[in-house]
Amino acid sequence: MKLQSFSLFVFFLSILIACNQQPIKKEIVRVDLKKKAIQKKVIEKSWDSLKKHNVEAFFTEYEKKNKETKVLIKTKFGNIKLRLYNDTPIHRANFIFLTKIKYFNTTVFYRVAKDFVIQGGNSDDMYTMKQRYKYGNYLMKPEFRKHRKHKYGALAAARHWENNPDMLSSPFEFYMVQSKKGAHHLNNLHTVFGEVISGFSTMEKISKVEVGVDEWPKVDIKMTVEIID
Repeated sequence: MKLQSFSLFVFFLSILIACNQQPIKKEIVRVDLKKKAIQKKVIEKSWDSLKKHNVEAFFTEYEKKNKETKVLIKTKFGNIKLRLYNDTPIHRANFIFLTKIKYFNTTVFYRVAKDFVIQGGNSDDMYTMKQRYKYGNYLMKPEFRKHRKHKYGALAAARHWENNPDMLSSPFEFYMVQSKKGAHHLNNLHTVFGEVISGFSTMEKISKVEVGVDEWPKVDIKMTVEIID
C-alpha cells in the first residue's frame, strides 16, 4: 500500500513538473561567413602626373594653382622678358611647368632665321632628351585666338608640319617673331601664347649671329629661364 501510494505520488509529481516547464525557443542567429572583401582602390586623378594621354587634364588643374604670367630668358646677349597670355591657359601652364622643372636651362636657341624668327627650347644635351622621354614627348591642342596675331615680338609654339593635321603644338619648342613686319602668314597655324615685353635689343643681337645652312647658330646660344611674376 505504501509502495502504491509512493508510486502515485511520483506519478503526480512528474505531471506537475512537466506542466510547469515552458518550451525553450532557440533563436537561430545566422552568421554570413561570406564577408565581402573591401578593396581600397587608389584612384589616380588625371592630373596627378603628366603623361602623354592626359595633357589637357593635367594642365587644366596645374594652371589653377600656378598663376604666373611673366618669365625672364637670360642669355649671354642679354635678357628677354615675356608675358604669357591667360586666354591660352594650357600653353601658359605648360611654359610655367617647364620653367619650374628647369627644362629650358639645358636648351639653346637652335634656329635663327634672320628677319623672321628666333627659335629655342631644344638641344642635344642628354638631360633635355631625358626630360622629353620622361613625359612621353606629349603634344598640345592648339589654342588659336582671333586677337592673338604673329606681331613683332609674338611668342608662339613650334610644331611639326608633316603628319600633323590637328596642328598640335610642341610643348618644348617655342619661337619669337623677330621681323618688325610680323609673321602674319602663321596666324591660326601656330598658337600665339605670349609676347616680348622687354629685351627687344637682345632679340635683335641674337638675330645677327652666324648660322649654318640649317639656321642653327655656329656657336650655341644657351639660355636659362626663370619666373618673375
